[in-house]
Amino acid sequence: MIQQNKSKKGSWITLICIVAFLAVVFWLDQAIKPTSSMYMLMTVLQKGSVYALAAVSMNLLNGYTGLFSLGHAGFMLIGAYTYAIFTIPEGSRDTVYQYYNAAIRFSFPEVFSKGLGGFGTVLGIAVAVLLAGLLAAGFAYLIGLPVLKLKSDYLAIATLGFAEIIRAIFQWSKLGPITNGSNLLKSFPRTSTFKFELAGEKIKLCTFVPVLIATICIVVIVLIVNSTYGRSFKAIRDDEIAAEAMGINLAKHKMMSFVISSFFAGISGATMAMVLSIAQASNFKSAMTYEILLMVVLGGIGSITGSVIGSLLFVAASEWWLRGLDSGSFLGINAPNLFRNGFRLVVFSVIIMVVVLFFRKGIMGDKELPDLFKKKAKSADKEAAK
Repeated sequence: MIQQNKSKKGSWITLICIVAFLAVVFWLDQAIKPTSSMYMLMTVLQKGSVYALAAVSMNLLNGYTGLFSLGHAGFMLIGAYTYAIFTIPEGSRDTVYQYYNAAIRFSFPEVFSKGLGGFGTVLGIAVAVLLAGLLAAGFAYLIGLPVLKLKSDYLAIATLGFAEIIRAIFQWSKLGPITNGSNLLKSFPRTSTFKFELAGEKIKLCTFVPVLIATICIVVIVLIVNSTYGRSFKAIRDDEIAAEAMGINLAKHKMMSFVISSFFAGISGATMAMVLSIAQASNFKSAMTYEILLMVVLGGIGSITGSVIGSLLFVAASEWWLRGLDSGSFLGINAPNLFRNGFRLVVFSVIIMVVVLFFRKGIMGDKELPDLFKKKAKSADKEAAK
């Protein structure tokens, strides 16, 4: 009973932390101007939220179910293109599809806004994001039928091949009327345009929206992990033979984990399109999957909190803190012969090696945020006993 109360207390504290974080992000959206020197923080939060969701969804498959997949970039690509295709305004389609005759001539935000106004626009964007996840999940189901029979490295190679094939197909000129071939998609709703007026004041949601989407999805993943399905996933990861002996349907639960992971990867791809303002297949290379896998390893395989922390640190280091290493000046030191293009990657690689050496299980290992509060509670109880 006492343990259960402590668990509930840790969950409540975690929920309060999440709400407080969202409130801070909302405030930062209003307080930090594009001309501010701190505006790079907003970029880190936007991109970090996208990669955090992608890393957590990969961790659900790799860390919690024990299936080594490298096809994440392919599912993110599907999500990004789905969102872009179904939200480009009708009046902009001929400009975007300048080399093709666009096959899809409607936009969800425009369709819903005709009867619902501004709320319809928001609803249309939400439907497009949800559809992005569903299409990615649908492709995952079809791909999973043959490849989930494979194990370990063979599964990784098969899913990596899928990601490369899907990227090539989306750039195929025959599909140009739908995907715009190798040309980029643009002019769809993006985070920089997310704002509304309240009492004469413009309320910006450029960073709040992607962070909110990522937060909601990660909370859903946490609920799945803590459900009976999540326990089945962990049992499969630990010992497939023992899991099957306990009555767990291996094929069903592996497929379920693969589809759910891909669904959230599709949503992260849609959010990435919002943040970057473009969708182009050439951006979703296999290197993106490796980066996401690196975030998972840095944070800790089997830790959702670790995946979030690893993603934010990765984006902050690569996009902000070490940027001066490529521009000739770093920490007040001017050395253009040393700090030049590409040196940032060298230093970043060394930092990653050091972190991996000293944190063999990642920053969080297999621990979550509530576990940190449990440790503090235990130490407080010991002090009180003394």
